[in-house]
Amino acid sequence: MSFYDLSKEQRSNLVDEILKTIFSEIQQNSLIKIADYFSDEDTYIRKSAYQSFGKIYHDNQKIQKKIISYLDKLITGKDFKIRQTVINAAGELGIKDFPAVEHLFDKGLFDANSSVRNAVIGSIKKMGARNPRDVLKWAKKYLHHPDKEVRREICHGIELRGRTHPQDILPMLKELQHEKTARVRNTLVHVIGQISYKKGCLATVIEHLNSWDNKELTDKAVEEVIDVHLRYIDFAVLTQKEVIDYISKHYKSKT
Repeated sequence: MSFYDLSKEQRSNLVDEILKTIFSEIQQNSLIKIADYFSDEDTYIRKSAYQSFGKIYHDNQKIQKKIISYLDKLITGKDFKIRQTVINAAGELGIKDFPAVEHLFDKGLFDANSSVRNAVIGSIKKMGARNPRDVLKWAKKYLHHPDKEVRREICHGIELRGRTHPQDILPMLKELQHEKTARVRNTLVHVIGQISYKKGCLATVIEHLNSWDNKELTDKAVEEVIDVHLRYIDFAVLTQKEVIDYISKHYKSKT
């Protein structure tokens, strides 16, 4: 029976049980049940496990180093689900204490499995929204990495911070404006669109794009900005027409 086949009360009880079991195993220097939870086929069991790690870590300062040592052991697991869950757990810790888990992201960013790397992206988004200084400083180290997938993952990972503070990530995105790999360029354009439709962001995005010298790319980004305001019509602050009117007045196109 999967997590969401259970009643609401049963799910709540199971989450409590997972947290208590993990806490007990940490105290007893055991990894048996933790490894089982981290490798469970059910996504929501794994989610409960990594969220439990975050809660235990933040509530128990005396065992924080021990918790990190558990993640260090689990990140070497052969099962990609275990490694994926480790990165998600590290993301929970990194919301407040990124330096303690930075080395896990250095490792996860180059994992052979795409699910683990995607967990890195998701965790960067989550941590960057709450702990931007440390996370963006780390991300900047990999912005021009020789591996195109690393550049793409970093670009995608910093997106969420940009939705509330576009000024924090636009200078980093600008450094990628002459990116030669289509997959990375497409992610860059996508991220610009995603940060444009939130309250107060459009003007900041357009003003910054005006300072870029690759106008072919910024024209594509502006097309994406306009399109996003139609695709996300129920979530965008402005209508597509209002966006088009604003862009026609303020954006410096190459044409």
